[in-house]
Amino acid sequence: MNLDEMGPESAKSFLGKKLVHAQPAPEKGKPAERASQEIDYGRRAKGYIFGAFQPATGEALTRPYDRRTTENWIDFLNQVEQWVPQSIERIYAILDNLAMHRATDVLLFALQYPRWEFVFQPTYAAYLNLIEPWWKTLRSLALKGRRFETWEQVCDAIDRATVYWNAHRHPFVWGRKRRHRPRRSSGIAIPANVR
Repeated sequence: MNLDEMGPESAKSFLGKKLVHAQPAPEKGKPAERASQEIDYGRRAKGYIFGAFQPATGEALTRPYDRRTTENWIDFLNQVEQWVPQSIERIYAILDNLAMHRATDVLLFALQYPRWEFVFQPTYAAYLNLIEPWWKTLRSLALKGRRFETWEQVCDAIDRATVYWNAHRHPFVWGRKRRHRPRRSSGIAIPANVR
């Protein structure tokens, strides 16, 4: 199981993809369009999204918190404990080396729930935690191209995106090649225009 926090996220406008016609359309009397987005200086509210991700099944759990504190982390761990079926005898929680993850309260949590074992990834090795690429997917589903006026709207969007993901989930495999990349043939590379 991979655990981490996303944030701080704030209620603001998030960049998205919009089709921009770079060529003028003289038949319609339109000049070429220029990519632009209204500047949003407003930081109306902020918080953190705590997440748990099971790469083998692709199932995810997210919870919003207004701050990143040890108390909130322990509360989230208790929610994850209830979320994971009791039939699973051992939970290996992969974490980064944030001080909050190594606090005394976390040690007491591990003593209270002996099926938990915390595995800390090496420094500067965030790619080893599979929740990191999943955060990118979640941001794309929930935040990309949208404007939020309140933190509650951000939390609602994250919750709906998590529900959608869990309904359409798939396993994540670390190091697997992407499906859309063609296989490279072995041998010497030949430039494209040489025959």
